[in-house]
Amino acid sequence: MAQAGSTAKPPMNSIAATLRRGRQAAGLSLTELAHRAGIAKSTLSQLEAGQGNPSLETLWALCTALELPFSRLLDPPRPRVQVIRADEGQAVISAQADYRATLLSACPPGARRDLYRIDAEPGTPHTSVPHAPGVVEHVLLTAGRALVGPADDPVELSPGDYVAYPGDQAHVFEAREPATRALLASEYL
Repeated sequence: MAQAGSTAKPPMNSIAATLRRGRQAAGLSLTELAHRAGIAKSTLSQLEAGQGNPSLETLWALCTALELPFSRLLDPPRPRVQVIRADEGQAVISAQADYRATLLSACPPGARRDLYRIDAEPGTPHTSVPHAPGVVEHVLLTAGRALVGPADDPVELSPGDYVAYPGDQAHVFEAREPATRALLASEYL
């Protein structure tokens, strides 16, 4: 299995096309979207050209600014029966922490949730800025120990523990043991 700190590269062609379509559909210029997401215009231009290796935080900021589910950036076409092995899948790496989110299931038409496998290591906590209004995150810890939930009041989870919290507020995932894993469901209300 690749470690959370590995150099896995997100699917740039899919990300580029989705960002471009989302920005155009919202009627935003490169400058306006970059400003709303809090990133440099040159960074957004590179991403729309399919270049670079964006962090999880940059992609989330763009999705929030465009009011797009994060999974739209990573969702490749897939067969009717889908198997993703423990060391496979489209992963995006955090720039701030030893934390990796792997898309397992994107929100299909008519549904309002995405599923991710989280792999994290102790060290710097992964702090997420608020997502789109109404997002609720559900976390089921499967291995290790972690502090998870609202940034100002996270709860400690052990394997088998579950927590749900508002994803439209700042929140944190802090691994407390090596090889901490969780299932994260983002629900769009």
